[in-house]
Amino acid sequence: MRRLLALLVLFIPGVIAAYGIKLMRDALFSEFYPLFLHIGVQFIVGLLFFIAGLGFIGGFIVYRDRKKQKQKGNIK
Repeated sequence: MRRLLALLVLFIPGVIAAYGIKLMRDALFSEFYPLFLHIGVQFIVGLLFFIAGLGFIGGFIVYRDRKKQKQKGNIK
């Protein structure tokens, strides 16, 4: 159950980052979504989604690695 929860915690930011890449790609190829007021706004929102998703996943991995390293050091 714990691993499933961790997978979901990593899956959701991954989907957000993938959607950010899609928004940036669509902005570069001039596929405009009416939700955004300008194609530049669409690109910036996509970039923010990508950075936020990637940053969360990276932070999760760094936190987990540091936590495991501390546990290894205490055992010795």
